[in-house]
Amino acid sequence: MYVPICYFSYLLISIALTVWVARTLHSSGRVFLVDAFHGNEALADSVNSLLVVGFYMMNLGYVALYLKTGDPLQNLRAVIELESAKLGAVMLVLGIVHFLNILVLTRMRNRQGMTAYAGSVVPSIAAGPATAFAAADQVRA
Repeated sequence: MYVPICYFSYLLISIALTVWVARTLHSSGRVFLVDAFHGNEALADSVNSLLVVGFYMMNLGYVALYLKTGDPLQNLRAVIELESAKLGAVMLVLGIVHFLNILVLTRMRNRQGMTAYAGSVVPSIAAGPATAFAAADQVRA
């Protein structure tokens, strides 16, 4: 009798938690993505939507795979303990996926920022006039 109750409550809480996190990330992450894509709002919105779809697929797939249990659930205490372990795992996966998304986007933004400035390096006068003029001629070529 306790197994269906555990399954139902686990699915209900996991799906609600996933939807809440996805909506929060979608609305709050837009500003970060617009900045990461240097003001290109159409691209930021598109990537934001794709990230949300991937987030749903990955997390709801994990929730579904982690649903099964072989534990005998004899009382309410066993249900609560099993469910808390499963929900804790789901929350850890949500946090790790979120952290990895932020890490990838931050590196992408930093890499784009570095390539934008790579062509505008001014030669140093300390290298000497001949070296500075040679470097300037190479940049123009």
